[in-house]
Order: sequence, then C-alpha cells, then structure tokens
Amino acid sequence: MTDEENRREPGEVEVLETTARRALWWSVTNNVVGRVGTTLIGIVLARILSPEDYGVYAVALVVLNVLLSVNELGVSLAIVRRPGDVSAIAPTVGTLSLATSLLMWAIIFAVAPAIAGALGIADAAGVIRVLALAIVVDALTAVPAALMTRDFMQKERLIVDTAGFVATSAISLALAAGGAGPWALVWGALLGNVVNAAFILRYAPQRFGFGFRPAVARELLGFGLPLAGASLLIIALLEIDYVVIGAELGAVSLGLYLLAFNLSTWPVNMFSAPARRISLPLFARLHNGETSASEAFVPVCCALLLVTLPACILLAVFAEPLVDIVYGEQWLDSAQVLPWLMVLAFTRVLGELVYDFLVALGMSRTNLALQAVWLVALVVALPIAVRVDGIVGVGIAHAGVAITIVLPPMRSSSGAPASRCGGGRAARAALAGGVLGAAAGICAVALISDGIVQVAIGAALVAGIYLVVVYPMRAMLTAPLAGSA
Repeated sequence: MTDEENRREPGEVEVLETTARRALWWSVTNNVVGRVGTTLIGIVLARILSPEDYGVYAVALVVLNVLLSVNELGVSLAIVRRPGDVSAIAPTVGTLSLATSLLMWAIIFAVAPAIAGALGIADAAGVIRVLALAIVVDALTAVPAALMTRDFMQKERLIVDTAGFVATSAISLALAAGGAGPWALVWGALLGNVVNAAFILRYAPQRFGFGFRPAVARELLGFGLPLAGASLLIIALLEIDYVVIGAELGAVSLGLYLLAFNLSTWPVNMFSAPARRISLPLFARLHNGETSASEAFVPVCCALLLVTLPACILLAVFAEPLVDIVYGEQWLDSAQVLPWLMVLAFTRVLGELVYDFLVALGMSRTNLALQAVWLVALVVALPIAVRVDGIVGVGIAHAGVAITIVLPPMRSSSGAPASRCGGGRAARAALAGGVLGAAAGICAVALISDGIVQVAIGAALVAGIYLVVVYPMRAMLTAPLAGSA
C-alpha cells in the first residue's frame, strides 16, 4: 500500500485507540481471572504432586513450547498484520499450519525417547508424545485465533480461556488425587487445549476452509519464516535453562526450578500477555511510517513499566516466606532462585514489547538477529553457571544476559522522544519507587521473624512507598496511545 492509502484520518485513529483500550481491559481481566485461578490450582497440585513429578512434566513442556513456537511457521501473524480482507490468504495459512504441525508431531513421536534420555529423564518419553499432540490442536485454530486477535475480540477470549482453564483444572486435580503423577498435568493440559479450541471455533468472526495457493504460500513463508525463527530462538532462550538443569542436576532440581520459574511469570502473564494481544495489531494499524508506531510504543512501554515493577519487587523480596507459606517446606529451595528470575521476568516484559514493535514494522530479521545473539550468550553462560551454583547460578546468569541484550534495543525502539509523553520521568519515578520499596521490604524480612507477618507488613510498606513515589505519573496509564498521529 502507498503512504497515502495507509494514512489514517485523526478520527480513525481515535476509534482505533478506543477499541484497543477496551480490548486491553478485557484482556487484563482475562489474565487476572486466569492467573489467580491457575495459581490456586497450582498450589493444590503442588501439595499433592512431588518435585520429581513436576520435573518429568517440565521435560514434556520444554518440547511442547519449542514445537508451538514454530508449528505454523509464523504465518498466522500475517492475518493479524494484514489490512483489509484476509480471505485470499486464510485457507493457505490454515493448510500450512496443519500440515507442518502433523509432520512435527510424527517426528517427535519417533524421537521422544532420545529427547528424554538427552535431558536426563528417560521416564518422560511417554508424556512428551502425548503432550505434543497439543500442536495439532493449536494448528486447527491458528486462523480463527488470529482473526480474534486482529479484531480485538478480548471479551470473547475471556470466555474461551476460562472454559479451557476450568477443563484443565478439573482433569488435573482429579487425576492427581487418583495418583496419576505427572500424567495428571499432561492430560489436564491437553484436554483443556481441546476445550479451548472448541470455544475459539465457536467465536471465530469468520470461517475459512483449507486451501493452498503456491504464490500466497511463498509470500506467507517470506514473512513468517523469520518470525518462526525468532520465536524458536525466544523459546530456546526460555527453555535452555530447563535443558541444562535436567541434564546436570536431574528431575528433582528441575521440578524446584520449574515452580520458581512459574511464579516468576506472574508479571509476564498478568501484564505483558494482555498487552501483547493488543500491541501487535495496534502498532501494525498505526504504522503509516515508523513515526506514529514509535509514538505509540512510548506510552505503552511506560505503562507496562509502572505496573510491572512493583509486582516483580514483591515476589523477589518475599520469595522465601511466600514459597514456605503457600507451597510448603519441600519446595523451599525454589525461593533461592526466585529473586533472580524476577529480574529476568521484568526484562522479558519489556523485551516482548520490543519484539511486537519490530514485527509490526516488518523488521523480522532484526528480531531474528537479536534473539540469536541472546541465545548464543546463554549457551555459553548457563552450563558454567549450573556447575558453579546449581539452579541459583542458572537464575543469575539468565537475568544478567537478559539485561545486557534487551536494554540497548529498548532505547532505539522508541523513535519518538520519550519526553513527548513523560516517558523519561515515568521511568525514573518507577525505578526510584522500586528501590525505596525494595529497601523497606528487605528491612521487614530482616527484622520480623514470622513469615506471614513479614509478607503482610512488608508488602504493605513496599506497595505504599511505591505508590507515593509514582502517583504523579498515574496519567501515563491513560496517555494517548497514538501520539500525535
């Protein structure tokens, strides 16, 4: 499209911003409901299952996450990004997604024993084969899910995700209580995925069959393959720690690390996940040249910073009493690595926004290069770190590499000056409030012996101090998303 055709009138931008904001709040509601529910169910399951059970499941989860990152070759994002009618590409997207997913599942079925052996947990071969079926389910909904994202249908996604969560929870709890061990998590996740897919098909705004047009396929693969490569690298970044720990330390240490990592994803799932369902279509639709998309990047980034930082600080400072109170003494070693994983989580929230920004601008290869450098650094650092200090060493190395790789692109991703929307002041206020709040929390942990009292009083201090410092920046949460576009 030409610049003239792609340019939007001010009224159109205002409507788009209103739609995006409404969808964002539905997405946030979805994540709050889902995250709270998942945590409560996770607490019950952790009281029933052992760290070793979680370690076996973690191996299958590593494989599934890798497969999900590439199973549709990145082509479904073309539907989210494409303006106007998508009927010319949707059938080919569906066919590519399903064909590659079936092929990948067949390969994984054959090599599952070798994968489980390489990761040091031979008992995981069966759970890998079963859980990997989720990629086929995902492929069947690739087009409908992309259409829902494209049309900002986050209210409907709340219903979809809630149905899947209820099914997953009911099945996992029933099987865990019956002594199914790691299979309780596997069958719960897979059958919950099936329910989720059924609801996505129910709410899809359009229905497309399967088809294949070679010219369209070439166009889609040219767009999608660099994204699939970048997604694979992102997953490798987040899964390589599991591989290293499983191979070096075994299932029990891997289970302990998995619990800590799941806790650390609270801010990512609570704030970054709903923002990402809005940020990519928003940036893509605003993109009439880099300027307007850059101006949208600044307020979105600052709003994420303001709400994410206190959550990360609370989980880092009160890691030990929280794990002890909520999960029990058998999981206490998880608390040692959690503060470092919170640093990683905070960096991930900002890094994922950069990823979506670059995708919207069509800079797939830039994303690929960034993820490649990040992965190479982890491949070097993590094997050394695990031998030096076990799972804690892995957490420290993961966080250090993330900070080094992600923060420089953060500055260059905003083509519009941050001062245009108070971004610089918001960042400084958030960091100052975070440092002061963390100091108060550390003092509470040192001076109070009872874990429950530590968390209650310390969390109140951290939250109170942070709010006082950042309160003048509250307008950032309602700042215009489109800048001066």
